[in-house]
Amino acid sequence: MKYRKLGTTELEVSVICLGTMTWGEQNSQKEAFDQMDYSIERGVNFFDTAELYAVMPRKETYGKTEEIIGNWFHEKKNRDKVILASKIASKSEGLEWIRGGSNNLGFDKKNMNAAIDESLKRLKTDYIDLYQLHWPERKVPLFGVLDFEYDSKDVDWNPIEAVLDNLQSLVKAGKIRYVGVSNETPWGTMKFLEAAKEKNLPRMMSIQNVYSLVNRVFDIANSEVAIREKCGLLAYSPLAGGRLSGKYLHNKKPKNARYTLWPRRFSRHHTERGELAIKKYVKLAKKYNIKPSTFANAFVNDRPFVTSNIIGATTMNQLKENIDSINISLSDEILNEIEDIHLSDPNPCV
Repeated sequence: MKYRKLGTTELEVSVICLGTMTWGEQNSQKEAFDQMDYSIERGVNFFDTAELYAVMPRKETYGKTEEIIGNWFHEKKNRDKVILASKIASKSEGLEWIRGGSNNLGFDKKNMNAAIDESLKRLKTDYIDLYQLHWPERKVPLFGVLDFEYDSKDVDWNPIEAVLDNLQSLVKAGKIRYVGVSNETPWGTMKFLEAAKEKNLPRMMSIQNVYSLVNRVFDIANSEVAIREKCGLLAYSPLAGGRLSGKYLHNKKPKNARYTLWPRRFSRHHTERGELAIKKYVKLAKKYNIKPSTFANAFVNDRPFVTSNIIGATTMNQLKENIDSINISLSDEILNEIEDIHLSDPNPCV
């Protein structure tokens, strides 16, 4: 395994981060335990979860993923072996089962205190290493939307300094060690960093955004922020929801796979342009005798702005292929061929 510093901290996190959102929905607790055991054996020391999980989000499985991780900590007695990241949900319609819904999902002190205490209880731990804001309170492009649309009435969000003050209180209480953003814009990331520096408040150590061969929007502006400000990317959906594995090509519908279960929910990864690009990337991987999923993850691993690549799996074979990507170095020849495909249709799966 390879390791990189998390932001400006002394924490060394594995370049492969174990994503957990399927646990409690597509995966049982036993399967999740097996994934965590295997990942630790392979040198993975970084797990990412969220209060929102399992996915697809619904009342019946709310918090289930954190509960499973907590049960594993309790059984294995190995909390100290894991750098644990979790996230607080933000304002959104349709999440009424989380503290009463959108009106109670801001980053105010009362809501943050409730969220962290509930997560700690489920996780059976007294601290979280990296606590992330799952998505901004502000109206910004999210989850398949590319363009920012200004809304002069969008004023109902907690000021950035106030959010950092609230996080500061959680740090002082020993409930969290470090903080990060997720699904954030370059403007938002810089504002958090500036406020932290000016007011001596907790510094954002990472940004968790989508990144894959078919969605490289992060390259455009966030990448410079990540590198120059030492606020590295925790890349999620590196396989575009599994599509870059090639398993969905030619209208295949694998059993228990997310696009089979929820074909409309992840539509941003399922486009005609995207399918054409995915076919090209799968063909390129096979040309070099690399499994497509390993190939796609290897590309993400090597990006200079990436701190860690959040993989996800529903089977042990998938998990092995994803972790194996750490041993693959893509040659300049391969990278040039990737770039040719990318430039022919940039970001077909926003």
